[in-house]
Amino acid sequence: MTPVLTLVQGDITRRRADAIVNAANSSLLGGGGVDGAIHRRGGPEILAACRALRASRYGRGLRTGQAVATTAGRLDARWVIHTVGPVWSATEDRSALLASCYRESLRVADELGARTVAFPAISTGVYRWPMDDAARIAVETVRTTETAVEEVVFVLFDDRAYEAFAARAG
Repeated sequence: MTPVLTLVQGDITRRRADAIVNAANSSLLGGGGVDGAIHRRGGPEILAACRALRASRYGRGLRTGQAVATTAGRLDARWVIHTVGPVWSATEDRSALLASCYRESLRVADELGARTVAFPAISTGVYRWPMDDAARIAVETVRTTETAVEEVVFVLFDDRAYEAFAARAG
């Protein structure tokens, strides 16, 4: 089934959903942007769960395009799904890795039984992915991925991101 797509402008850490997707770095130990905000608002439980993942299955960190879930701590969600987006490159097409972030996050959401999933615009901050292209990849991937998730909410930080996603989702 294809999930309903909803766009909202705002702060993903204040969104209610079964699962909130974190645009994580490979260390899983927090960082800047969305990653830092999720760790700060979610509290120490998320960092503790990420440290446990690093100590067990992900000793070298999470690879780009993969996804893994932890508790959501103090966020208004049951889980955080961490995914590592690719850094944009003008000389190498990494769009399959960006699409994998969305596909793998939906796969993990299905394993968890999540019905609502909130995504940020993965890789568009410090990883410099052009917003229009990121929106195209995100919307196309969510629309073409088989999932039991009923609603995907793209939580977009500013007007520019909202407008880029609205142009693709509309």
